[in-house]
Amino acid sequence: MSAKAVKSSKPGASKEPSAVTKLYLFAYNAGQVVGWSYILWQLVNYYLLQGPEFRAKVTLWEYTRLAVIIFQNAAFVEILNASFGLVKSNPVVTGFQVFSRMMVVVGVVMATPTGKVSPGLPIALLAWAITEIIRYGYYALNIVKVVPHFVVFLRYTTFIVLYPIGVTGELLCFWWAQSYARENSVWSVVMPNKWNATFSYFGFLWIVMCTCSP
Repeated sequence: MSAKAVKSSKPGASKEPSAVTKLYLFAYNAGQVVGWSYILWQLVNYYLLQGPEFRAKVTLWEYTRLAVIIFQNAAFVEILNASFGLVKSNPVVTGFQVFSRMMVVVGVVMATPTGKVSPGLPIALLAWAITEIIRYGYYALNIVKVVPHFVVFLRYTTFIVLYPIGVTGELLCFWWAQSYARENSVWSVVMPNKWNATFSYFGFLWIVMCTCSP
């Protein structure tokens, strides 16, 4: 992932990342911590600090949209980091992990009006925010080789609770989106057409929901 060492040029050897690489990786991970901390604050503010009048005027997606789009899609950088050998992560595995989340944001919530109001959205955002604060925080601290034991504990134990919570929220978002796609044929291509091809967005959502949900 984003804070792991640069791949070694020799089998069995470990090559220390350059100062520039360390600075870049630290800045990226620290920036993600800040971004997801802000999203977590938005969730707390929206549900606990604001009154029902505020929530009646502004939906959760409208309130968190910009930050979620920026910082979730910024995870695409992790694929580049792995592809260019800046970190030891497998770029293919990283790609699946990143695109599964991006699919929820871009292909479900942004693509359908029902996805935006799904009860799964706050559940997913809460699990994502806590997970990413811990994960990116661990990576950033690992770069400077100062990782408190409690951070290590959180990094390798909280997923036991956060993983099923996050998956539940994501699947609920998919469920709300597929109902809209079924009734409105949104983003689908039907024959006849000049490409002589067909595509069912409704079916695509089900395939992704069954096979690619993290």
